[in-house]
Amino acid sequence: MSNMIKTPDEILRIMKAAAMGDICFSHILEYIRPGMTELQVSDEIERTLMSLGAEGLSFPTICVSGVNTTQPHGEPTDKVIEDGDFVTMDFGAVVEGYCGDMTRTIAVGHVSEKQREVYDVVLRSQLAGLDACRAGVRCRDIDAVSRNIIEDAGYGEFYIHGTGHGVGTEVHEAPTLNSRSDEILAEFMPVTVEPGIYIPNEFGVRIEDLAIITEFGIINTVKSEKELIII
Repeated sequence: MSNMIKTPDEILRIMKAAAMGDICFSHILEYIRPGMTELQVSDEIERTLMSLGAEGLSFPTICVSGVNTTQPHGEPTDKVIEDGDFVTMDFGAVVEGYCGDMTRTIAVGHVSEKQREVYDVVLRSQLAGLDACRAGVRCRDIDAVSRNIIEDAGYGEFYIHGTGHGVGTEVHEAPTLNSRSDEILAEFMPVTVEPGIYIPNEFGVRIEDLAIITEFGIINTVKSEKELIII
């Protein structure tokens, strides 16, 4: 339990890492263009984080587009980013030994009604999950809040992972926010909230923030926009 709860110094390091992620995301929105490959964009994410002073990466950067967004942990490929694609980017900087972790899904050129609907469901799920977080709440109840919104919208079978996890010197630490977790949130635990919908052969959406648990709710370390961005 004790190492799930972070000291003020540890939280500050995590917040610095998260701030680097926000700056990087802003840069990528200016950088990314149709015709680039997933690998070009993931390389630019990593180059940017390192240029901002990261000592490393929390994990290998995910940048997937189009049908590849159906893979929650897809690896970047030579696939070209095209008009009409969703692009999901999941990345994190390491600062003084502590990890950042954020995910944003953006659209290129235009979106279909179905893409817009699914994005909206994931965003509502993610915001509700964040809103439910506070000290004393069971991790499985956070998962239920996020999952119920996706299930009620008819996409439950496409939400194929847990809602979040703790973060510290490792990017995946206790507690685990899933339907089986008996763990209870406590003040100064950093946790991710990252629901997703992945429709086979079509597209996927995931939105992830890294939140510090408090008695009154959360402090969200990730400030980047979450309304659907179409570049």
